[in-house]
Amino acid sequence: MSVLDPGGVPDRGTGLQPGARGPAVAALGGGHGLAATLGALRHISQNLTAVVTVADDGGSSGRLRHELSVLPPGDLRMALSALCDDGEWGLTWRDVLQHRFVSEGPLNNHAVGNLLIVALWELLGNEVAGLDLVGRLLGVRGRVLPMAAVPLEIEADVCSDGVVRTVRGQANVAVSEGRVEHVRLVPEDPPACPEALEAVRAADWVVLGPGSWYTSVIPHLLVPELYRALHETTAHRALTINLTAQVGETSGMTAADHVRSLHEHAPDLRLDVILADPTAVEDIDDLTDAASGCGARVLLRQIGGGDARDRHDPLRLAAAYRDAFEGVLGDVAPGAGGTSAR
Repeated sequence: MSVLDPGGVPDRGTGLQPGARGPAVAALGGGHGLAATLGALRHISQNLTAVVTVADDGGSSGRLRHELSVLPPGDLRMALSALCDDGEWGLTWRDVLQHRFVSEGPLNNHAVGNLLIVALWELLGNEVAGLDLVGRLLGVRGRVLPMAAVPLEIEADVCSDGVVRTVRGQANVAVSEGRVEHVRLVPEDPPACPEALEAVRAADWVVLGPGSWYTSVIPHLLVPELYRALHETTAHRALTINLTAQVGETSGMTAADHVRSLHEHAPDLRLDVILADPTAVEDIDDLTDAASGCGARVLLRQIGGGDARDRHDPLRLAAAYRDAFEGVLGDVAPGAGGTSAR
């Protein structure tokens, strides 16, 4: 059977993989935030499924999306790269996927991985099979799936100086001036990826965030089938708060504001744990109140990357996830090395 035959790609299934270690975790998000989550989770589990947003409309992904009418591949590529095998083979192919051309022609800024993924989609006629094949090439222990079966657009209500305007497109929303009040998907009821629904239902834990709040985190809650799966799953649910507000998209928002905005978009969704770095929490009581509205407890851990204020440290984040999964909910005070129960 040809390696390019979808039938030749083994059924990866959902939940625990034979011989693999750790809990089954479905991580929802996109971009650098999801890559940070996966880079941490891979230290504590090999049973990972990334469920990735497909609303990107900028850069290389946007160009391929509009020219070839395909899912935007960039966030999917980043998730695959975050889960690659850490041997020479996996790291070499990760670098190939992440390599971008620099030229004065039409290939400028295209990522090699985006082109490879789209080529496999055309050859196989199956997005999931194509992603699985790239996963095999990189030695990925886990799986990367799109959250929806069609490319999506994000539409936001943005308030500036008391005037609310509609901003459309992920790239535009991310840099919009003003406060994002609400986001929607176009189309409103897109078909979810069936394998992503199965992964969420079979998971031990579902992890949301960190990442671009209105364009990578909340969109997963706006796909009706995926939202229902998040309700139906027996998995525990964790939310990771960003280390800093994102200029444009979440300027001026506190940690508690992030939680409240998610609750406003998904009022029936119950969470178990909300993970935050103490330095990113302006008012712990406010955050605790916002978390209570979602049914969650707050877990404070130092998860930042030292001098990089907006970058998570993968080992610290891994340790924090392990504590959350094992129910160790004592907090870490800013600057302290130990834990203290709150």
